[in-house]
Amino acid sequence: MAPIARTLAHIPLFRTLDRPALQRLEALCVWRDAAPKQWITDHEGEGTDVFFVLRGQLRVIASVGGRDTILRDLHEGEFFGELAALDERPRSAGIQAVTNATLARMPATGFRRAIHDYPDVCDQILAVLVGQVRMLANRANETAGLNMKHRLWAELLRLGSPALAAPGNLVVSPPPTHAELAARVASHREAVTRELNALERSGLIARRRGAIELLDAGRLRKMVAEAGER
Repeated sequence: MAPIARTLAHIPLFRTLDRPALQRLEALCVWRDAAPKQWITDHEGEGTDVFFVLRGQLRVIASVGGRDTILRDLHEGEFFGELAALDERPRSAGIQAVTNATLARMPATGFRRAIHDYPDVCDQILAVLVGQVRMLANRANETAGLNMKHRLWAELLRLGSPALAAPGNLVVSPPPTHAELAARVASHREAVTRELNALERSGLIARRRGAIELLDAGRLRKMVAEAGER
């Protein structure tokens, strides 16, 4: 993996900071590389440092009742560990590298100081925390109110990006494995496989090398919404 500049300049959280302010925060950081499948933090683990993703993709995984549930993925420019830094309690989820990654690790004291010293950083942290509350509330509502197939549809919609060649369609690329999708919707690989096959037969998705295309995202959204109203 080629070296990458060890700077926080490309982290959106610090977008309004001038160079001296960035250098003060960078001086607090420890920089590290991670390999695919390497755990960065453990669910309910100790430690209050905050990590910033300079390069790569990581995965947020919660373990409940012996089953791992994938909550979301993290990409370049994002960060994690802010909850433990703020309340000094055990980690709420484990973080695992999906690809080779480069991270900056900042002590909780420096992170909290940045929140107090820079209003824009504070506003962004508040927005992130609100976003997490909404995400977890949506997940809880889906788990309580939707069956597996509707949870799978909702997850595919979340993962999809607009298809440039076909307005109204979404593309999930690269496609998660069936086991990964099962971990995202609290189900089993076999059930996910059956439902993907059913979606393909019904003409709602097309699977091709390196992608799953949602052929009528609007219809899928409507079906998920209707299922939630029952």
